Amino acid sequence: MKPLRCRQVHLDFHTSECVPSVGDRFDKEQFKAALKLGHVDSITVFSKCHHGWAYHPSKANETHPKLKFDLLAAELEACKEAGVNAPVYLSAGFDEKYARRHPEHLNKNTSNAGADFLNGAHYHLLCYNTPYLDVLMAQVEEVMQRYNPTGIFLDISAPRICYCQHCLESMREKGLDPRNPADVKEHGMMVYAEYCRRTEEVVRRYNPDTTIFHNAGNITRGRRDHAHFDTHLELESLPTGGWGYDHFPMSAAYCRTLGMEYLGMTGKFHTSWGEFGGFKHPNALRYEVALSIAEGAKCSIGDQLHPTGEMNLSTYSLIGKAYAEVEAKEPYVRGAKQITDIAVLSAEAFSNHPDRSCPFDVGASRILLEGKYLFNLVDQYEDVTPYKLLILPDVIRVDDTLKARLENYLAGGGRILCTGESGLKPNADEFALDLGVVCEGTNEYTPSYMIPEFDTVNGRTAYVMYTQAKNVKVTNGSVEALLEDTYFNRAPQHFCSHKHTPNNPGADRPGAVLTKNTGYIAWNLFQDYATIGSYHLKELALHMISALLTDGEKSIAVNLPDRGIVTLTKQEEESRYVAHLLFAHTTKRGNGVEVIEDIVPLYDIRMTAALPCAPRRVYKAEYADGKMIETGLPFTYENGSVTVEVGKVDMHAMVVLDV
Repeated sequence: MKPLRCRQVHLDFHTSECVPSVGDRFDKEQFKAALKLGHVDSITVFSKCHHGWAYHPSKANETHPKLKFDLLAAELEACKEAGVNAPVYLSAGFDEKYARRHPEHLNKNTSNAGADFLNGAHYHLLCYNTPYLDVLMAQVEEVMQRYNPTGIFLDISAPRICYCQHCLESMREKGLDPRNPADVKEHGMMVYAEYCRRTEEVVRRYNPDTTIFHNAGNITRGRRDHAHFDTHLELESLPTGGWGYDHFPMSAAYCRTLGMEYLGMTGKFHTSWGEFGGFKHPNALRYEVALSIAEGAKCSIGDQLHPTGEMNLSTYSLIGKAYAEVEAKEPYVRGAKQITDIAVLSAEAFSNHPDRSCPFDVGASRILLEGKYLFNLVDQYEDVTPYKLLILPDVIRVDDTLKARLENYLAGGGRILCTGESGLKPNADEFALDLGVVCEGTNEYTPSYMIPEFDTVNGRTAYVMYTQAKNVKVTNGSVEALLEDTYFNRAPQHFCSHKHTPNNPGADRPGAVLTKNTGYIAWNLFQDYATIGSYHLKELALHMISALLTDGEKSIAVNLPDRGIVTLTKQEEESRYVAHLLFAHTTKRGNGVEVIEDIVPLYDIRMTAALPCAPRRVYKAEYADGKMIETGLPFTYENGSVTVEVGKVDMHAMVVLDV
């Protein structure tokens, strides 16, 4: 298949039958002009929306009652003339027209669930294990047969828990017990796999090169079988739409281990999908697409076409400000491979419990981003031997299979950091690995307190830790922090002050221990950081990480502030390394919407990177006045590292090191 385009738009068109007209102001030349204004090289256009209507003549579906012509064909023709790629979208999990007519085909996520068509304005999820799947496949086939598009995008598609009558009968036929949650989950996986198999079969009947993507709003870590039903990945991550600005780097940190191309999907909206009249500040979109290419992704920006079919030129002016930069920067990211030092064993993957906001993964990702470490989130299938340090965040219990892998990793010179329950055997308070400690059960107090044995910003005092700790005893290694109890747990019969009981002075129990190649922290520190974010949590984590992975072993170090992002890539064909340095000031607006408006430049930035040889040339590549400007930078090379005086960073700077 051809490589993905780098500057995509996802053009939503979920249009009710209640609007007075559809497509009456569509103009092919205006559509093409918008694409040109936006520097767009790929746009996803609609066959079928969440409301269930087709936007073209259809025998497998029903054409939108207010549409008078083949809108999809007109869009595809415009894209062909403009040299723009055009995948076709079909809503798969939602079809509100069909749901109202066949409520018996809806997904039932509990045994007594029922559809509410009276209260609230919302779509209803359909089950792929019903006759609806035949209807959907006929719609996909019609699109392939009639239009033969370059791509098929199927939305609202993921494994589901379902207790509909069709699923109950299917489970019993397969020898599964509908009263057993594990069997119900397994059946949902089987239903999803069959839906994907049939989609592949239909699409390949007409074109071996058409891309296929099943969108669920999150790429589930640990389910490579699901990811590989897709030809590529699109990482839906609208920062202002509920994902936040730190979700995309975390999602990319996993997806780049899968060996697949991927897009970073944000939106032009101030909030999220379907917000007509909502616009980001151009600086926000500029930053978001710069972050995508820095994290190894190509770009996708969400828009929604007005029912009239007229493209909003203000939207494409906004998109164009971002995509003009991406277009200019493409030579510096084409074919680039990410360099990483640390692997985080994903708690989502190892628990097999899908959760895009998994706090253990989120906390670890945030601390590593803020600490300027290069990392991947990895699942149980990843080869961990290339990584210098493995982090097991909070809840990674170690069975015999994982133990053998980790012991082999340690024997090869690797290092491991465990927190909380991580490193313990399944269902036992006994460590599977030699971490320099033995477990003596769970501490009875919540919260408890951490007293660092190293220098911190606020000194060596008692710091509150909100997650429950494990009591451990040292067998070898150095104690880096102590665990101190409270006087008592807060309860109606005994409580103190407004929030929680103070520490009971006299700590003598270890809370963090270092050996030559392992570290252990007694609390679920990453969960605590994801939910509370106390600075001392990061101090403890970074102290342990830097002891296990010294500054001299890091692939890159840079003095960016906490919200700064750094990545390092290698372009083999160009014989060069490219470091991406990013910074944007975020603020909260309204009821917690995180936004970017002002670009605040940084000064006196210095970077050190490990290189196998002295670079021939080092320069800063930045976009200004509609073009890339390359500025030579002073550097020194010593003991396998180059130190570069970068100077000013204005949102996104690429430091290029030719070798």
